[in-house]
Amino acid sequence: MNRVLLPEGWPRPRGYSNGVAAEGLMVFVAGQIGWTPEGVFPPGGFVPQVRQTLVNTVAVLAEAGAGPEHVVRMTWYVVDKGEYLSALREIGAIWRALMGPHYPAMAVVEVKGLIEDAARVEIESTAVIAD
Repeated sequence: MNRVLLPEGWPRPRGYSNGVAAEGLMVFVAGQIGWTPEGVFPPGGFVPQVRQTLVNTVAVLAEAGAGPEHVVRMTWYVVDKGEYLSALREIGAIWRALMGPHYPAMAVVEVKGLIEDAARVEIESTAVIAD
């Protein structure tokens, strides 16, 4: 069972956890980007890419018998901080639809670029399936 870590007196973060304690089989998901299995990016830019990136992440997790509830850590790499911040409401709706009410420890990092020039976001994840 994963345990969310929230030090006493700290405000509850929105959309992530400060830390997660977990025991079990560890699953490492490589950086996923927002293209389909055919290598095609959906039209519409950042928000559709976030959705596809999470769909891709869930698909890889499923190969290990894991689901979104097993994710304990994520790092998001975005090429435009403003683009990310202006889409938080839409990202939240996508998150709840695909990942549910589960919020792992998370970091968001703005980067100069990603290996695939058309990619706007890349997400790497760690999951733990309890023993």
